Amino acid sequence: MPLLTRIRGPRDLDRLSLEELDQLAEEIRTFLVEAVSKTGGHLGPNLGVVELTIALHRVFDSPKDKVLWDTGHQSYVHKLLTGRQDFSRLKMKGGLSGYPSQAESEHDVIENSHASTVLGWADGLAKANQVRKRDDHVVAVIGDGALTGGMAWEALNNIADAKDRPLVIVVNDNERSYAPTIGGLANHLATLRTTDGYERFLARGKDLLERTPVVGRPLYETLHGAKKGLKDFIAPQGMFEDLGLKYVGPIDGHDIEALESALSRAKRFGGPVIVHCLTEKGRGYQPALQDEADRFHAVGKIHPDTGLPIASSGADWTSVFGEEMVKLGKEREDIVAITAAMLQPVGLDKFAKAFPERVYDVGIAEQHGAVSAAGLATGGLHPVFAVYATFLNRAFDQVLMDVALHKCGVTFVLDRAGVTGTDGASHNGMWDMSILQVVPGLRLAAPRDADQVRAQLREAVEVTDAPTVVRFSKGAVGPAVPAVGRVGGMDVLREPGTDTPDVLLVSVGALAPMCLEIAALLDKQGITTTVVDPRWVKPVDEHMAPLADKHRVVVTVEDNSRVGGVGSAIAQALRDAGVDIPLRDFGIPPRFLDHASRAEVMAEIGLTAPDIARQVTGLVSKLDGRLDGTPSEVEPARD
Repeated sequence: MPLLTRIRGPRDLDRLSLEELDQLAEEIRTFLVEAVSKTGGHLGPNLGVVELTIALHRVFDSPKDKVLWDTGHQSYVHKLLTGRQDFSRLKMKGGLSGYPSQAESEHDVIENSHASTVLGWADGLAKANQVRKRDDHVVAVIGDGALTGGMAWEALNNIADAKDRPLVIVVNDNERSYAPTIGGLANHLATLRTTDGYERFLARGKDLLERTPVVGRPLYETLHGAKKGLKDFIAPQGMFEDLGLKYVGPIDGHDIEALESALSRAKRFGGPVIVHCLTEKGRGYQPALQDEADRFHAVGKIHPDTGLPIASSGADWTSVFGEEMVKLGKEREDIVAITAAMLQPVGLDKFAKAFPERVYDVGIAEQHGAVSAAGLATGGLHPVFAVYATFLNRAFDQVLMDVALHKCGVTFVLDRAGVTGTDGASHNGMWDMSILQVVPGLRLAAPRDADQVRAQLREAVEVTDAPTVVRFSKGAVGPAVPAVGRVGGMDVLREPGTDTPDVLLVSVGALAPMCLEIAALLDKQGITTTVVDPRWVKPVDEHMAPLADKHRVVVTVEDNSRVGGVGSAIAQALRDAGVDIPLRDFGIPPRFLDHASRAEVMAEIGLTAPDIARQVTGLVSKLDGRLDGTPSEVEPARD
């Protein structure tokens, strides 16, 4: 009987011998490869934390002790050891989340899966334990990539202030977040990995440290003049200890006995402790180890033996952007690119290969990235900062007060905008068109197809006196949606065929095919519809109000929150212009969305052509004085 099937909770680990624990680790890796290859998911990070997770759950008593993960994509092994071994619907509707989930288990705490937050959570939980006089332990597992985020260091500053407040910080150091971790901290952690003596360490590190911006030379001088003894030159943990944090390590993150020993010592210590664990992302799976780009950080469905994808979905939004960036880079030497530790996921890998001196990976530091972009723009360059839409939330103040206030020509490219689906609540890009509405001068484009991504990216980088935003969806890009006319800066996608049309349907971004389907359904009911794509949704085109005034009803459809989104902005523009006609806005409701496929989520929230056509038909029927406005030809809303 496999050992894994006997593990129903963490305490089942207590009776296993070291030999059995090694066998269990091997079984877990086999399980992960077989399971994740069928569903897709974060494979590489979890293959790297198998022994560490086993040791954590043997030393600490979850859920009484709180084990926190940063980020949560490395929690698959934690799920397996806490009674969740059905991975058949991982990241699918009704199945396990790809991140910790309080709804799934009492062993899970943090769900948001935005990096660098765990130490703040841990600080608060440790303070709560102290105030309430509880002896619970708090353990924060943070990847070395997440340590590049400024919030982590803000938290460390506070944690170190309380020498008698127990808190264990486990640094999972695999030298990578998505791709290899970069920056001064990464160099320091690399230093902690070395076992060379004093002179060899200094000679080998001098050139590297002197090339490191800002901290390199001072760090070298500090190490050269350190007086803490030979031990610190073998493993110079002084940076952490100078903060007031006890340092244990480096520890082999794949040696369960060594891990348990280190964690047990940390557990007994009466203050904050850092346990530095060296792990290998993708361990035990050769295809992952051979993937130098990101060690199979996140995969789709793959052949478990080869690691090759089972099917290709064709061109996606990200690759269209990435290819156009390379063309722009060849045409304009002032174009530079910024990424927050996600060079490949946001499509900048080809640009980096073509122009390595013109791409900046700032680490998981979106705030710094936005401010640095303002500096680059002020220095005469045009930075393009590519980031997931949900992660731009973290840099809102910098977009507002550093980029927009100073009228800097910076282009933000928001990947994974709108409903993304399987990654759950924290990864849907459903807030950007709401929060950015309040930024003075900012211009926001929502391309509907690949051609518009190329065109609107080019329009965006021509703007030199304000921030511009180009947002697009996740996944396959689909066929081109041609325009049949132009009103102002807006593309007309469908003419009404009459001088007295009923509905002006405003289609935002990738929802253009759906909006054309809605118009076709309305046409069957004798409701005439004009479909327009604003292209640039902020500011509202000055021709929008006069066009709306020629219709009886305005309907907006957007892949963004209804609260404060494009529909709200158009409604305000119509009021300001004195155009008094009904407007119905369709979008994402103001709630967190559970993980499921994009199509399932859209159906659940009513963003489908039949759902919208039914409601618009009802609205027009009321204007006509008819009470029953649900014709049989329109498919009823699905449950």
